[in-house]
Amino acid sequence: MTLVSGFGRFGVLSSVSGAAAFSFTKILTFTATSTWTAPSGVTSIDYVIVAGGGAGGTNRGGGGGAGGFRVGTGQAVIAGNEYTLTVGAGGAGDQGPAGGAHGLPGVASSVIHSPSLSISSAGGGAGSKSNAAGPNRNGGSGGGGGAVTPGNSNAGGAGNTPSTDPSQGNNGGNGGTNAGNVGGAGGGGGATAVGAVGNNSNVGGAGGNGTATSITGASQTFGGGGGGGGFNPGAGGAAGSGGGAAGTGNDSAAPDGTASTGGGGGGGGGQSSGALGGHGGSGIIIIKYTDTAENPVAVFEGTGIYKVPAGVTAIEYLVVAGGAGGGNCGGGGGAGGFRIGTGQSVTAGNNLAITIGAGGVVGTFGNNAGGSGGNSSIGSPVSITSAGGGGGGSNGPSAGQAGANGGSGGGGSSSAGGTVTGGNGNTPSTDPSQGSNGGAGNTGGPAFGAGGGGGSAAVGANGSTSAGGAGGAGTANAITGSSVTYAGGGGGGAQAAGGGAGGSGGGGAGKHNVVGIAGTDALGGGGGGGGRDGGSFKNGGVGGSGIVVIKANG
Repeated sequence: MTLVSGFGRFGVLSSVSGAAAFSFTKILTFTATSTWTAPSGVTSIDYVIVAGGGAGGTNRGGGGGAGGFRVGTGQAVIAGNEYTLTVGAGGAGDQGPAGGAHGLPGVASSVIHSPSLSISSAGGGAGSKSNAAGPNRNGGSGGGGGAVTPGNSNAGGAGNTPSTDPSQGNNGGNGGTNAGNVGGAGGGGGATAVGAVGNNSNVGGAGGNGTATSITGASQTFGGGGGGGGFNPGAGGAAGSGGGAAGTGNDSAAPDGTASTGGGGGGGGGQSSGALGGHGGSGIIIIKYTDTAENPVAVFEGTGIYKVPAGVTAIEYLVVAGGAGGGNCGGGGGAGGFRIGTGQSVTAGNNLAITIGAGGVVGTFGNNAGGSGGNSSIGSPVSITSAGGGGGGSNGPSAGQAGANGGSGGGGSSSAGGTVTGGNGNTPSTDPSQGSNGGAGNTGGPAFGAGGGGGSAAVGANGSTSAGGAGGAGTANAITGSSVTYAGGGGGGAQAAGGGAGGSGGGGAGKHNVVGIAGTDALGGGGGGGGRDGGSFKNGGVGGSGIVVIKANG
């Protein structure tokens, strides 16, 4: 099987002689920097590239400019080339002192394979503080100018900097003035519209609106500018549509631009001490392309959309959620819920939203259990969801902790006392069952073994006086053409002697004197429970992320 690297991953089986070819539309969403390799036969892509938004200025400060917004269709790519996809962070707000400071600009987003392709959207310009033009106010869209005293000016930043065609953004609004004091600050520019000028009656200018795109099959708006700060009793400027944040009109800190939209942060208002500006929202990259394969199997290891090919009326599926984190000196994380099906009716041309559950975080000392895994799903109208695994219980200062419920339940902690039962699996209930219960911890020495996390095929073993319980076994499935075992539970930790083995299917092993082993990504394995080294209680391992596999049937 050939996999395409990137935040969203897909695979197709090797060709089968005489099989019909299907045309797949694949949509990948990247919210963090990654790579993508163009699959065999793919020669062009459509794209949306949005940079990080700029932060708002403080104390009647300008709104942050939106990150540059660029779209394209039919962009040539070369099969086999690896492209670096950089997703820009939002600019940092909260720049002190509150009495006056400029925000910081957003960071560029780009798709690059040198020397054949380089497309970049510029970070949003920063909002300026009152009575001074910020040095970083120019950008994809310009930051708003801060409010000014009579006789002065504070221009908004220039958008579409550097220049692109079509334009990637708009100018920020100028700061306003008031005969009695300062006025309202200008709004940050947006992808579609300029930021509004600050009002001379102490009201901040609105952020410029963003731009809608339907590349994913549903309309989404990106690149809204942040509203400018006002001067009490005036209000802050309204947020620009597409993730911009509103400004404030008093000493309350301004809100942040929305993550993964490139929205500008709101400008801080002013009353007595002055308010801090909000952070800019991070950027996003979306890639869409058509892939043709024989007997295709689509493998998703990250968020994406599956467009049902022409002629396809039914699918087989495998949906595995994220495994849970193991507990601190505690129980193994439960495996992510495991669900399969055949003959699921679909309609050609429908877009099915695919969500992949993340692995749960580690459990830490002080009864902080391992985090539950995230749910994985195939969206409406199929509507199949597998529940994230339940976190492994952690050993507290004086008592143990039960495992959490989930797709498969987490193991109870290692402890000399307290409630150390395992969590329930198959929660919420599905038929067939999506998982199994976690094992209970043991309150007897010398090992005080914690329970293993449940797996899709078997319960987690109880801990014993000599070792942690093993994680429950996962389930083998050959939907991809090769048998792969998914959704094994994490092994329980112990305070002496051995930790429990991880369950087959990506479960991490528990330990007795070090941190637990992580569950395996793309298998939904639970993380192993941590152990104890003298007076030091060790954290569990993180859970493994989930996976969705779809096989088209004619």
